[in-house]
Amino acid sequence: MADFKVVVSDPKTKAYQFDVTGAEANRLVGKSIGQTVDGEIVGLQGYTLKITGGSDKSGMVMRPDMPGPKRQKVLVATGVGYSPVSNGVRRRKMMRGREIAPDIVQVNAVVVEYGDKSIEKILGGEEEVAEEATAEE
Repeated sequence: MADFKVVVSDPKTKAYQFDVTGAEANRLVGKSIGQTVDGEIVGLQGYTLKITGGSDKSGMVMRPDMPGPKRQKVLVATGVGYSPVSNGVRRRKMMRGREIAPDIVQVNAVVVEYGDKSIEKILGGEEEVAEEATAEE
């Protein structure tokens, strides 16, 4: 059984974190970086999300150019998970493949298509902000 923290970034506003468990989490297993999924997985009806990355329990990042779900040692010069100290420096680092496995802890996604309601309305935060504004007046 897989449990994920899904971080959904909305380019228009901010990022939101959702805990996904059970059958909804199992719908993410096997998906790869770059694929789109239905927003209903995290409770956002009408939204479409694109998977952009993730990490496992020990912080190993998922790399979009590595096939499969498992950890591998890779010689890297640039890209996700490595910032060289100076030009031309390469290093062998442990990284994960692009496929989501049950031992992934965090999945990162970005909103591609928006639904009818805003995310704030779906989560119930927009009404609280409006109530606070009227209470101050």
